[in-house]
Amino acid sequence: MTGATGFVGRSLSLQLQRDGHVLRVLTRSPEKAQATLGRDVQVVSMNDFSTTGPNALEGCEAVINLAGEPVVGRRWSAAQKARLWDSRVGITQTLVGNIARLASPSPVLISASAVGYYGNRIDSEIDETANAGSDFLADLCVAWEEAALQAQALGTRVVTLRTGIVLGQGGGALAKLAPLFRMAVGGRIGDGKQFVPWIHISDLVNAIEAALHNESITGPVNTVGPTPLTNRTFTKALAEAVHRPAVLPVPAPLLRLAMGESAMTLLGGQRAVPAKLLANKFEFQFPTLDAALYDLLEDTMGCTISKAKNIPDSSYMEVRRPIYELRQETVVHAPIDQVSAFFSQAENLGLLTPPNVDFSITSETPIEMSKGAEISYTIKIGKLPISWKTRIEAWEPEKRFVDAQMKGPYRCWWHQHTFRAAGNRTIMEDRVLYALPLGILGRIAHRLKVSRMLLEIFTYRTRAIQLRFGSPNSQRQASFSNAPSNKRTFNGTSRKTA
Repeated sequence: MTGATGFVGRSLSLQLQRDGHVLRVLTRSPEKAQATLGRDVQVVSMNDFSTTGPNALEGCEAVINLAGEPVVGRRWSAAQKARLWDSRVGITQTLVGNIARLASPSPVLISASAVGYYGNRIDSEIDETANAGSDFLADLCVAWEEAALQAQALGTRVVTLRTGIVLGQGGGALAKLAPLFRMAVGGRIGDGKQFVPWIHISDLVNAIEAALHNESITGPVNTVGPTPLTNRTFTKALAEAVHRPAVLPVPAPLLRLAMGESAMTLLGGQRAVPAKLLANKFEFQFPTLDAALYDLLEDTMGCTISKAKNIPDSSYMEVRRPIYELRQETVVHAPIDQVSAFFSQAENLGLLTPPNVDFSITSETPIEMSKGAEISYTIKIGKLPISWKTRIEAWEPEKRFVDAQMKGPYRCWWHQHTFRAAGNRTIMEDRVLYALPLGILGRIAHRLKVSRMLLEIFTYRTRAIQLRFGSPNSQRQASFSNAPSNKRTFNGTSRKTA
């Protein structure tokens, strides 16, 4: 997989591991990838891939290509356009070239693309048979897909994912938009009449995995939700979800002045529909924007914050008195020994942390989890990097462990994880006792920002755990009417295709 450390790649890698796959990740930053994705993932350096490519791909029964420089965020200078082209077309060409060098080419290549393939369309519905547009983004997507489709001549089934705006926690569009709308400074873009093709990240991950196993799916697939909306409607729904007015529209001339040619990514749109998915009876878990926004912005997965009480005897808290208490209970659909083994690897902490926190372990790894062990890492709050050191205060495998912050942004941070078996499931309870520095200023910051940030981080954590181990909703996998019923093996795991 390329792009495994990205916003979509992280969720997909968790679910693929849950379903028994072994992942080999191609990345420009091997150390960061290992810290982000955990010890169980095999990491290959992009710098070595040009010479070791066939060896890296040997034995892989599928290649998933999600790499790509972000399109939104920088002006499209000539240098930036070159970076966008190289990170998509160039990497895809390299992948396909190395697939061609294999004695037995990979049977499946799933490669990212975007609805930008269609250019700017005003109001007509667009399925996978529509023609390409004629602007830079369309040209980029055409070349991107053509590079991937070269693998068809090798006997490889190729699927190109024409994806819209991906809505999820910890990154993507919502990470940028939700804070603005909560401050009541959000609004429609331009006249708001352009369509916004969107998809919930859970539906996208399910669609990718279904396409991975279903041999009837080939060629372009619009991986978007079934209800495209105008920007005006999207803006209104987002404002209602965060309980704020949306009264500050962004004028098109101002956006073009600030962003140049790249403003087209926001001012243009496509009324793309997932025709191929719907024709094959794909079941969207979040078919409406209201359902998606409630899940991502309002459902805290049972996480609560209150005043601290019943503080346990601890030498740590004798000098660092907590003010607040966070609690959360998570049902993990895996036996307690598997869950305990997962948390015994400190490197797995990155898997459970939102991408925009940019978690990175700085201690030498692997780390032996035991009482007295110390772990150093860095995180980001916004763009501000923060060093954090935690010490394991208690370690009782398959029962509980406690970590306490020794250095970091909190005056007090004491986090107890407890586990109890419930048949083949595990009930995991988190209790965090904490306080911020700076007295009254810290309490104001908690009320305005920190409490919501913690709820979002722990909600993301619960979703990540459920992606990795399963949940009551893990049977929501997409179904396809034309899926073959024969068994085949992916990465050594015998399973029916979805």
